[in-house]
Amino acid sequence: MALQLHHIFVCTSVGAPEAEALLQAGLVEGSRNTHPGQGTANRRFFFERGFLEMFWVHDEREAQLPLTAPTKLWDRWAGRGRTTNPFGLCFSSEDGADSGLPFPTWAYRPHYLPAGRAFLFADGLPLSEPEVFIPSWPQVPSSPETEPTSHPLGLRQMRSVSVGVRDPASISSTLRAIRDAGLLEVHHSDAAELIIEFTAQKEFRLSVPALGLSLVSRGSKLPPHE
Repeated sequence: MALQLHHIFVCTSVGAPEAEALLQAGLVEGSRNTHPGQGTANRRFFFERGFLEMFWVHDEREAQLPLTAPTKLWDRWAGRGRTTNPFGLCFSSEDGADSGLPFPTWAYRPHYLPAGRAFLFADGLPLSEPEVFIPSWPQVPSSPETEPTSHPLGLRQMRSVSVGVRDPASISSTLRAIRDAGLLEVHHSDAAELIIEFTAQKEFRLSVPALGLSLVSRGSKLPPHE
């Protein structure tokens, strides 16, 4: 079963004012969304493959209900910029991902999903590492035709991601399994960081400190595997 990077979320302030840095850099914003019963909302930037989600809690009560609490989305969002890693990585399979994953998972079934579907959350990731989850149903990483995917900045497709942590040698066994499965790379960083590599019309590197993101084009080097 082949897994591909589907989208990435970043915990932001309510309303995601941090997204203005992406707009100013030349990204075109797509549609916004809410997650009924989960207490979260977003702003999104779509590419030919994959999308970037600015994510926040708009209903603290819903985000802490017994169904949602095990996701630690509330904890991750509330601790952003201080004690928690603000990122989430979603991978998908065109064949579905009910079994055979290279790391342990548990099933989250929010009310907004149809019956029989679930998000499979990686089990055993501490809040100091990014969340990782997979839709159980078949999904392709290409974006809906109704969303804007052409950007003046020239970004086209999400290709890969590297996770910055303080000590790459001390990551959890779950994150190590995800890395060893070839789904991401891990590099040293004093603060939480993601480096996202894209295909693009030209080589570039864009740093967005407010989000802890660096966007790089194919041809730019990711940090060495550690």
